[in-house]
Amino acid sequence: MRLWVALLLSMVLLGGCGASPSVNNGADTAQATLPIVGPRWTLTLLGTDQPWQGEAAAYFELQPEGDTLRLSGSDGCNRLMGKAELGEGNRIAISEVISTRMACPGLAQSTQVSHLLSQAHRYLIDHDRLVLMGRDGHVLAGFKRQK
Repeated sequence: MRLWVALLLSMVLLGGCGASPSVNNGADTAQATLPIVGPRWTLTLLGTDQPWQGEAAAYFELQPEGDTLRLSGSDGCNRLMGKAELGEGNRIAISEVISTRMACPGLAQSTQVSHLLSQAHRYLIDHDRLVLMGRDGHVLAGFKRQK
């Protein structure tokens, strides 16, 4: 009887050894199908009425990377990188935003881009337009999807 219990216990304890080291719970697959993931979103407005005036385009893209979303883009001068999480009700949380530190003309608006991305709490997409909103519901920025 002891041998049988020991054998059964060994089978239970060792049963997971051959399993895959990562389990896909479907969350990353579901996020990858959302319309905000994939395309390049080019900044057109800061707030609701300040047009982007940088010499180069400011933009971001979200791409699946394992079970997270990787943010990459530009503030119109410096390259941006970070992580993003999407949730129910069009929630978005952008974190760990880092950038290169080049000196460029038109830097006044460029310095606002990483800040507004990290403040985003919710998003709304209407056709080829994306609006990022803060926690209090105010509009942070408007973007246009590039093809």
